[in-house]
Amino acid sequence: METDNTIRRLKTVEGHLRGVIRMVEEDAYCIDVIRQIQAVEAALNKVSTQILEGHLNSCVTTAIKGDDPKERERVLKEITEVFEMSTKV
Repeated sequence: METDNTIRRLKTVEGHLRGVIRMVEEDAYCIDVIRQIQAVEAALNKVSTQILEGHLNSCVTTAIKGDDPKERERVLKEITEVFEMSTKV
């Protein structure tokens, strides 16, 4: 099941983040901490991409094939908003 895979990946990220916290608590070398943070970010981006792919293949596809133009517009607007948020820092 896709949800199980997503939860497994998120729990892995959670463990990795705990490791980063431990590194900071132990005053690890800054560049090593930054590299680990980047690894956590990459893992979260991977999960986000997988969730988005699932959404595109289910909810968005259903809305686009449907007869309700407002629903099509709504889901397409959501996708646009997701991409806009991903470019904000």
